[in-house]
Amino acid sequence: MTGLQTTLSATFNQFFESEKSSGIVLIFCTILSLLVANSAFGPAYLDFWHIRVAGLSLEHWANDGLMAVFFLFVGLELERELYVGELSNFRKALLPIIAAIGGIVVPAAIHFALNGDTPTQAGAGIPMATDIAFALGVLALLGSRVPASLKIFLTALAVMDDLGAITVIAIFYTSNFSPAYLLAALAVFGVLIVLNRLRVMSLLPYLLGGALMWFLMLKSGVHATIAGVLLAFAIPFSGRAEDESSPSHRLEHWLHKPVAFLILPVFALANTGIVIASGWQNELLGSNSLGILGGLVVGKPLGIFLACLLAVTLGVCSLPGDLKWRHILGAGLLGGIGFTMSIFIANLAFTDSASLVNASKMAILIASLVAGGLGFFWLRFFSQARPG
Repeated sequence: MTGLQTTLSATFNQFFESEKSSGIVLIFCTILSLLVANSAFGPAYLDFWHIRVAGLSLEHWANDGLMAVFFLFVGLELERELYVGELSNFRKALLPIIAAIGGIVVPAAIHFALNGDTPTQAGAGIPMATDIAFALGVLALLGSRVPASLKIFLTALAVMDDLGAITVIAIFYTSNFSPAYLLAALAVFGVLIVLNRLRVMSLLPYLLGGALMWFLMLKSGVHATIAGVLLAFAIPFSGRAEDESSPSHRLEHWLHKPVAFLILPVFALANTGIVIASGWQNELLGSNSLGILGGLVVGKPLGIFLACLLAVTLGVCSLPGDLKWRHILGAGLLGGIGFTMSIFIANLAFTDSASLVNASKMAILIASLVAGGLGFFWLRFFSQARPG
C-alpha cells in the first residue's frame, strides 16, 4: 500500500470476488424475503422460521448456529490479515485500525445520545458494524475507478469493524450467564491451543472441539457465535503468504462459497421477513430508529474520516500513495452499510420486543441502502477511471 500501484494477491482477489458475489445474492434474498413476508404467504413464511428442531427454532439455528460458522470465517480472515495481510505490518495496519475505532465509537455515541437511559439504550451497538459483503460488492461495481489500495483499506477496516462488534457482543449482549459452562468452553479452547502448539495439522479434532465449544458457549449465556472466532485462532496457520497447505488456509478456502451462497443468504431470509404495516414510517421517527439511521449514514463516515484525518495530522500514520481523502470519505460512506451484523446485533439487543426488532431492521435496511447509494455515487463521480 505504499506505492502508486498496489498488487493484489490471489488470495485477496478470491476473497474480494466471493464477497462481491455474496452481496448480490444477499440483495436478492432480502427482496424475496420482504415480498413473501408481505404477501398472502406471509404468516406461513414467518411461522416456518419458528419451527423448532432439537430444542431451537429454525431462526435460532440460523442466528446461533450458521452464524457461528460465519464468525469462524471472519476469524480466519482476520487471522490471515494479521499474519500475512494488511494488518501484518503495524504501520500499515494503523490506518484501518484507527478508522475502525472511529467508525465504531461515533455511531454508538450518536445512538446513545438519543437513547441513553431509555429502554432502547441497548441498541447502541446496532450501528457499529459494517457488512463486508455489501460494502465490497458496491466497491466492485466501480471497477477501475477506485485504486486497489482502497479495496484493501476497506476490507481491513471492515474486518476490524467486525472484530469490534464481536467484542461488544461478548461483553454487552450476554444473558443468563453461567461461569461453569464458560470455563468449560475455555478449557476446550485451551486443549485446541495445545493441539495447535503440537502442530496437529488434521482439521477433524479442531472441528469436533469447536462444535463442543459452541455448545458450551451456548449454555454459558455468552453468545455462541463467539466460539467460531475462538476456533479460528486455535487452528494452525502458515505464516507464508502463498502456502495454502495449513489447516487455516484450507478451511478458509472451503468456507468461501458456503458462507457466501448458503449461510448469509439463509440468515437474510430468516431475518428480513419484515411485515410492513400501515404507519411504519412513523416508527422511523422513534429515537432508536433515528439513532440507527444517524449512526450508520452520518456517524460511520464522520467517525472513519475524522479518525483518519486526526491520525495522519498527528503523524501517527500516513495515507497510502494512491489514496486520497475523497477515497477515505467514500470508504466511510460504504462503512455505513450495516445489514448482516447490524441485524444480528438488533436481534440480541431487543430479545423481548418483536416490534423494536422489526423497527430496527427497517431502519437498518433503509440506512444501508442510503449509505451504499451515497458511497457509490460519491466514488463514481469523484474518482478517475484508471487504465487496465
